[in-house]
Amino acid sequence: MKSLINAGLRAMAARALLSAGLICLPLGVVRAAHAATALPDKTLVYCSEGSPAGFDPAQYTTGTDFTADTFTLYNRLVEFERGGTQIEAGLAQSWEVSPDGLQYTFHLRHGVEFHTTPYFKPSRDFDADDVVFTFERMLDPTLPFNRAYPVQFPYLVDLGLDKLVAKVEKIDPYTVRFTLRQVNAPFLQNMAMEFASILSAEYADQLLKAGRAAEINLQPIGTGPFIFRSYTKDATLRFDGNPHYWKPGAVQLSRLIFSITVDPAVRMQKLKRDECQVAAYPRPADLADLKADPAIAMLAQAGFNLGYMSYNVSHKPLDQAEVRRALDMAIDKKAIIASIYQGAGQLATHPMPPTQWSYDTSLSGAPFDPAKAKALLAKAGYPNGFDISLWAMPVQRPYNPNARLMAEMIQSDWAKIGVHAKIVTYEWGEYIKRAHAGEDDTMLIGWNGDNGDPDNWLGTLLGCSAVDGNNFSKWCDKSFDALIIKGRNTTDQAARVKIYTEAQQIFAAQLPFSPIAHSTAYLPASKNVTGLKIEPLGYLRFDGVGLK
Repeated sequence: MKSLINAGLRAMAARALLSAGLICLPLGVVRAAHAATALPDKTLVYCSEGSPAGFDPAQYTTGTDFTADTFTLYNRLVEFERGGTQIEAGLAQSWEVSPDGLQYTFHLRHGVEFHTTPYFKPSRDFDADDVVFTFERMLDPTLPFNRAYPVQFPYLVDLGLDKLVAKVEKIDPYTVRFTLRQVNAPFLQNMAMEFASILSAEYADQLLKAGRAAEINLQPIGTGPFIFRSYTKDATLRFDGNPHYWKPGAVQLSRLIFSITVDPAVRMQKLKRDECQVAAYPRPADLADLKADPAIAMLAQAGFNLGYMSYNVSHKPLDQAEVRRALDMAIDKKAIIASIYQGAGQLATHPMPPTQWSYDTSLSGAPFDPAKAKALLAKAGYPNGFDISLWAMPVQRPYNPNARLMAEMIQSDWAKIGVHAKIVTYEWGEYIKRAHAGEDDTMLIGWNGDNGDPDNWLGTLLGCSAVDGNNFSKWCDKSFDALIIKGRNTTDQAARVKIYTEAQQIFAAQLPFSPIAHSTAYLPASKNVTGLKIEPLGYLRFDGVGLK
């Protein structure tokens, strides 16, 4: 028995050194057998607000998808700290940047396992081949996997990385180098984002050879804290805790279940009955009751978010700035905040929240003025108004707790200036897909900051490269876009502030979308839940979360 214990201790010590990068595997060594960590026999049920569109993180842009796959199943080279926006080591244990700012060299963590499931059993640990595949798949349309499963990568394009990254190369099995075409200030923050989640090249090759490449979106394989088990659309998503997770102590659950519950009232009822232990997006009207429940803890913090009304400028008459400003001035935003946010929202006037550095405090939004709005419409050639579609999200978000009611209030406001809006909605995945295709005239949507950088608001939501992605307005202003590119290529923060201030002034003049509100984020949970945090970047994470 003593020899077995000593052998186990030696194995643990060796693995710790390996994980820390203090010893290296010789080239050609395949996956070794790693000891599993015993997980607490605990099951946590999360009442989520919607169904994920899929499990291939580079394809998607919503918090529903990020919670269900990105931060549950996957890791990235660098990651945001739990509950914050600071960068920390992920699958790369260290990195360095060349003096000219054009090369980022990542030194990869040893001993990281991909998930073992009924549909895939890895023969090796994570290494440089997986990083190269992950990014070449997004950058090289001629890659065989892309020809077998052609999809869009909206975040990569929105951020301009498809044009920025010149080369991703394997230096050795545990070193990868990215070469950029120009300096990019937010590059490291962007690498911590969801689209940069690392996939298994071995699994992709297996799927490709079997003629089933599309299954990468249905049966995911990652290195993350939880392992995919099953998904019943619009009902249940099941994960097992990963006993081989590379971050010691991070997995404190043996089972994690998403109970997909679209109705917010039903979510809160389930929480109160302990049918779920965490529930997404309570309605403002439910907050007082939840706070009074002795079994429930209510987490809250100022939201790093924005809810807004997007105008599709590729559709007439929304291509005219006068028309957009008229629609904006006709919306009684204060009434919306009072009715829908009920004390948990603040009036928005900018394309970013006031807590974002570079926020231009000199700008203010136009006042609510239906008479002036009607005069602007007449000046633009529409004295009798026009017909338009107004899309309302089918799900709740902190930035918009009740899109249907908001749409009805805006519909009523616009009717007073002769604009007749037909309210349209779809299932969430379909809503986003059709919006990317530009089918809407106007739509309610919003954003949670992804990485703490101004480019994540101005570039991602308004840049020319994002018109097929998160730029739902389809607005491409060359002067604005030149500033966004200049901001990305500038490393001095004071200089970037001046650039982004000028960009915000162009936004205010052209108004491709109407900012509506920033909201307080609330997260109710059973008091038996431990380690839960509100993530300022809008998703939910269950690594580090346990049950008493």
